[in-house]
Amino acid sequence: MKALVTRPEEDAAPLVRALDARGIETLLAPMLAIAPLPEAARLLADALIGAQAVLFTSANGARVFAAASARRELPVFAVGDATAAAARLAEFRSVTSAGGDVATLAALAAARLAPQHGALVHAAGSVTAGDLAGRLEAQGFSVRRAAIYEARPARALAPDVAAALAEGAIELALFFSPRTAATFVRLIADAGLAPACRAMTALALSPAVAEALGALAWRRVLVAGAPTQAELLAALDGHRSRGRQ
Repeated sequence: MKALVTRPEEDAAPLVRALDARGIETLLAPMLAIAPLPEAARLLADALIGAQAVLFTSANGARVFAAASARRELPVFAVGDATAAAARLAEFRSVTSAGGDVATLAALAAARLAPQHGALVHAAGSVTAGDLAGRLEAQGFSVRRAAIYEARPARALAPDVAAALAEGAIELALFFSPRTAATFVRLIADAGLAPACRAMTALALSPAVAEALGALAWRRVLVAGAPTQAELLAALDGHRSRGRQ
């Protein structure tokens, strides 16, 4: 069995290891490339003045922050375990994972922090999903969003990816964001390879990701029970178990 991993290269390694442990061969096809913005250091320096905590909704946010700023003393609240792991690897002193999505991150921050103690800094990409600031501002918090990187969509499928799809060599494709899914839909249509999806199973991190995949005819689309890599892999395991019965 071969799976297409569409995550940015910086995020793909843990997923590749998990699939390898399941005996699944992987082919990397990053749909987004992460590019730090030149003004990241300045934006963070300004946003962190008087702030009480930092919010990360992606591992890339943690990595780019760490490269642009030496500040590590503020508590970090991360959307999920992978993002929290990236923050810990970057040596932030206090890191807490919400273990879910933007809604769970907002709830965690609201439960642990108080509006009067300072602003919250959301270090993120130029494009974000969900309304983290809106959820927290509704509870009295001030949220400063610092766009410190951009995720640039791929312009075309890599030749080895296109060849594998054309040959019907891919059985699974894993998608972690609506933007990644939408980019794949566009590129596979541009390459004239949409029919290849009819023999493939797509695994989506959330209903929003599955919706973005809806323009293609898949063999089936599976959605994780919660927006975490562990739950996505659990959906994969269940799918494979049913196939053996």
